[in-house]
Amino acid sequence: MQNKLIFLFDGGCPLCLRETNFLKSKDELNKIDFVDINNINYNPSLFKDISYAEAMSNLHGILENGNIIKGLDVLAYSYELIGLGWVYYPLKIEFFAPVLRLFYKYWAKYRLKITGRSNIEKLCTSECKQ
Repeated sequence: MQNKLIFLFDGGCPLCLRETNFLKSKDELNKIDFVDINNINYNPSLFKDISYAEAMSNLHGILENGNIIKGLDVLAYSYELIGLGWVYYPLKIEFFAPVLRLFYKYWAKYRLKITGRSNIEKLCTSECKQ
């Protein structure tokens, strides 16, 4: 693997896409390999068997050593790789980290509804291979 992180993202989510495009624009050293799980060619077997449904439930990243990170940890590490790690410094503060993780957990659970998209069951009708 030539990149330091494989970043699995939902290209059908307008907010996710906006964040991903920002990260791409700042990733001048190409340390992040961005993979759209909505791409017809997405193959879970190439990405630690992370299924479409699993990837839709929470942000996933695959580290250079093969370990999987999720949620805010993916964003924090991505920002660190592009030189903007300070943005996620609050995750290192004992008081703030649980609050931020709780907020993200809520976002991950309800983001489809919040962004006006179909629920996961409808999306999986055509995408999931269970």
